[in-house]
Amino acid sequence: MDRTNEPSRIRHVMSATPPRVLVVDDESTIRIALRRFFTRMGWQVEEAGDGGRALEMILEDRSQHATPPYSLVVSDLRMPGLSGIELHERIEKDCPEVLPRLVFSTGDLVSDEATDFARETSCEIIEKPFEFSRFRATINRILDR
Repeated sequence: MDRTNEPSRIRHVMSATPPRVLVVDDESTIRIALRRFFTRMGWQVEEAGDGGRALEMILEDRSQHATPPYSLVVSDLRMPGLSGIELHERIEKDCPEVLPRLVFSTGDLVSDEATDFARETSCEIIEKPFEFSRFRATINRILDR
């Protein structure tokens, strides 16, 4: 039976190692919820509490692998320190191969900065609170590129 259209499953290319996701959010409850979500799907989950640490992890991991390090990076847009917008700028400059797999989650699409960013970026943006079925569909769209 073909399960590629099942909304409850995240498609990924089968390989010897499970896909990896980096969850970036300053709210631990969001990181915990996303960790549980991805773990149930069989993914390896790594977490960062801010954009600065996330950038370090991406760059460290990138230097250790011949291929892009993460199957997906899910980042909050608004965080203290290095924000999601600033993280995007640094990724665009230092490791643009990660951009197609970068998705943002945010509860703020009303500020001018967030609205302008949403209009200009090619990255997916999901508004919090989001339904996991919509989140799955977004992830599948990114992985299908």
